[in-house]
Amino acid sequence: MATRYWIASLPVQSSATSLWSRLQESISKNSFDTPLYRFNIPNLRVGTLDSLLALSDDLIKSNTFIETASHKIRRQIEDLEKVSGILSSSLTIDGVPVDSYLTKFVWDEAKYPTMAPLKEIVDGIHLQVAKIDDDLKVRIAEYNNVRSQLNAINRKQTGSLAVRDLSDLVTPEDLVTSEHLITLIAVVPKYSQKDWLSCYETLTTYVIRDFEYSSETQENRKQELEKLVQDQESLRSSLLQWCYTSYGEVFTSWMHFCAVRLFSESILRYGLPPSFLSVVLSPSVKSEKKVRSILESLCDSSNSTFWKTEDDGNMGSLGGDADTHPYVSFTINLI
Repeated sequence: MATRYWIASLPVQSSATSLWSRLQESISKNSFDTPLYRFNIPNLRVGTLDSLLALSDDLIKSNTFIETASHKIRRQIEDLEKVSGILSSSLTIDGVPVDSYLTKFVWDEAKYPTMAPLKEIVDGIHLQVAKIDDDLKVRIAEYNNVRSQLNAINRKQTGSLAVRDLSDLVTPEDLVTSEHLITLIAVVPKYSQKDWLSCYETLTTYVIRDFEYSSETQENRKQELEKLVQDQESLRSSLLQWCYTSYGEVFTSWMHFCAVRLFSESILRYGLPPSFLSVVLSPSVKSEKKVRSILESLCDSSNSTFWKTEDDGNMGSLGGDADTHPYVSFTINLI
């Protein structure tokens, strides 16, 4: 599975169909190892130029946040699967591998009406992902709290009793201190246990033997430990299932966001009415320069000259973080 993709748009001079054919032919001849797909974006509501310019700033900020949220959930899934001993498999969106969801993208009209203002769509996506991100933080904190308790107990239960923390074995309730009684704690090696039990009452006068509470206390603590272990396993399983579901929601939102971003940046770059070809590519590192050259060759020559001007490198993309080229382009890292 490819994990790094380019989403790009090329200005259409005559027809999108002929441009697509030319692009396919060029890629096939000069970079045959580069997968190429159409990225189907519907006709979205353009709005005013001012609204698009204002939206471009929001797109930069939101893209970083949404992409980070997607990667965060994915890493959490990988960590949980590793701890649970589950063989990691490719993540899917409603049964479709994530890379296939991108390369065969279909706009969800029911969830994101195309007649809605672009800002409304972007804000809706951001709010949804923010809610999932907040929920993830709460769930991870709850899970980590139980893990910390278990780790603390395990640390206490290792090492020699002569030097280690005994708070998991002895509580304040176990210690008696009064005018006539005082509790002393003795640590006895297992091989000396029999000798100790046979003689400790004669070490001094008025030694009271009372170990009845000990077995009950130990049993209670054992049950508490078992409950913590069960809680940890339950929370881990619950968190993993939640991550599977939430990753799908965040990833689909991210892909719709990318579609809005490509659409809005293409309008700002090429003007109205919308006339551009949007595609998805996955070139290898060694093929990147060649593919860039192919894409550039399919752009209007005068436009290419303008956008190649090094003195105005910041003009390469009104979206801000896309590369400086005569076409709109930005990278999607799936992991």
